[in-house]
Amino acid sequence: MGCGRVGSTLARSLEDRNHTVSVIDTDPDSFRRLGADFNGDKITGVGFDQGVLEKAGIRRADAFAAVSSGDNSNIIAARVARETFDIAQVVARIYDPGRAEVYTRLGITTVATVRWTADQMLRRILPAGAEPDFRDHAGTIRLDQVPVTNEWIGQRTVNFQMQTRSRIAWIDRLGEGMLPHRDSVIQEGDILHLVMREETAAETYRTIEQGPEED
Repeated sequence: MGCGRVGSTLARSLEDRNHTVSVIDTDPDSFRRLGADFNGDKITGVGFDQGVLEKAGIRRADAFAAVSSGDNSNIIAARVARETFDIAQVVARIYDPGRAEVYTRLGITTVATVRWTADQMLRRILPAGAEPDFRDHAGTIRLDQVPVTNEWIGQRTVNFQMQTRSRIAWIDRLGEGMLPHRDSVIQEGDILHLVMREETAAETYRTIEQGPEED
C-alpha cells in the first residue's frame, strides 16, 4: 500500500526478484513511478478497505507492506492485513518513533523512518563501536561494522575471532561481500562485520585497538 518513492522502489525490487506484486494507492497517477515494464496489479483505492485489499489479492498474499505517507493509514492497513486476513509477514512505515515502538510490541513490524535515518547517520559519524548496526531485542547480541586496522593485516580471521571473542559474519572486500573460512587472511581495506556479545564489546574493541598477541 502506497506508491510513493519507497513503495514504487519496493514493488520494483520485489518484481525483479520474481515475486508477484500488487500495488494500492489512492492516486492513480502515482503508478507512473512503477515504470512501463511493471507487470504487477495496480489498484486504486484506500489500502485499509477490505474490498480494495480483496481486489489486490490479499487472500493469496504472503506479505503486506504499508508504506503510504500517513502513519494512521499504515497502521490501520497493517492491522487489517494481520488480524482480518491473517497475513504473517506485515510491515508498516511509521514516521513517529514512539508509535513505532508501541506497534512493534503489538506484533506489527515497523520501520520508523526518522529514527532509521538518524541511526544510519550516527553509525557513520561516531567512532567504530559507538553504535552497532544491529542489536537484538534482548540487548545481548550486537552486529558492528569495523574497518581493519594496520595491526591486524595479514592475520588469519580465525585468530582474530579467538583473540577478540567475536565472530566475523562477513567481510566487505574491494566492494564485494565474502564469507571467511578457516584459512582466510585479513587484508588492507577490509571492513569486518562482527557479531559480539554486548557485555564483552568494550573488551573486544580494546583487543582490536591493541592488535594481535605475539606468538
